[in-house]
Amino acid sequence: MTQRRLTVVQILPALRAGGAERSTLEVGEALVEAGHRSIVVSGGGALVAPLVAAGSEHIELPVGRKSLWSLALVPRLRALFTELDADVVHVRSRLPAWLAWRALRGMPAPGPHFITTAHGLNSPGWYSSIMARGERVICVSNMVRDHILRHYPDTDPARLVLIPRGVDVREFPFGHQPDDDWRTRFFAEFPQLAGAPLMTLPGRGTRLKGHADAIELLADLGARGVDVRLLLLGVIEPGREAYVAELEALARSRGVADRVAMSVPRADVADVLAVSTLVLQLSNPPESFGRTVIEALSLCRPVIGYAHGGVDELLTDLYPAGRVPPGDRARLTERAAELLRAAPAIAPLTRYRLADMKANTLALYEQVAGA
Repeated sequence: MTQRRLTVVQILPALRAGGAERSTLEVGEALVEAGHRSIVVSGGGALVAPLVAAGSEHIELPVGRKSLWSLALVPRLRALFTELDADVVHVRSRLPAWLAWRALRGMPAPGPHFITTAHGLNSPGWYSSIMARGERVICVSNMVRDHILRHYPDTDPARLVLIPRGVDVREFPFGHQPDDDWRTRFFAEFPQLAGAPLMTLPGRGTRLKGHADAIELLADLGARGVDVRLLLLGVIEPGREAYVAELEALARSRGVADRVAMSVPRADVADVLAVSTLVLQLSNPPESFGRTVIEALSLCRPVIGYAHGGVDELLTDLYPAGRVPPGDRARLTERAAELLRAAPAIAPLTRYRLADMKANTLALYEQVAGA
């Protein structure tokens, strides 16, 4: 394994909100902390500022623009990799992966090492196959690994490396509780949430996150005499007004509008989850990972979620009591009532930590660069 300073170039379409983007910043930070050179190529976005502030460099190129004109970026990337003397090129999305792959093919051997990360379940086919062509292919869950092997059977399983995403236990400390001032401000902002146990579903404003299922759960619990409140954290976003109105109408029709609150994305997620009696993960279709699960468990908060995809993997490993069959409304209600009444104990996380993800990714870089 090499101990020399590495130059790692991560490439993705843009630096806006998202799991791949967040992981890019986290890995960039880890590279800088270890004394390596971290460079990110993207179309820009709000996360450029924190990326650079943490010590990485950013080069803006429209690598996410879906146009034949994007092929003109291939020689530019080839020249860039040569100029930077890159050791590793790490791609996290299909179009940038194709562009980088073509650029690397025109370079003299040995050239930079090509690593991909499969963050999700891309639709199978030629276009998506590039994510299985890495010298190493990082899979964020066993579900993703199985997806690649099923749809690209020629892939050598030895090239697939399982590196789950991780939670920062400093940001989500075990047993954390916000202070009284925060609680006063929070319940003044959402008075309908006071006076009863709180269920929170964190998730952006898309029906894939299961907001409607959460509202139905609230109503079904009420029908059983369980007094509880619900926060849909992060559902209010620009352009999603019609969807929010649809959820508000559902809450009114089910008679629970006075027990539901909806919010914009917030920076105090750890505090919100910490005051929640139960955290919900009701995404459908399945998530490739499910970071919300480990964020809640890191805080020592119970989680209930649909047992499919990456969420099922995490709950099976860390909190089996929170698993329910996808879409089974009766079982969801029954299990939620049990967890609200007396949830099983939660141990501090010893895996799925951000430090683990960082260390394992850097070890992979050093392994391929030293091979």
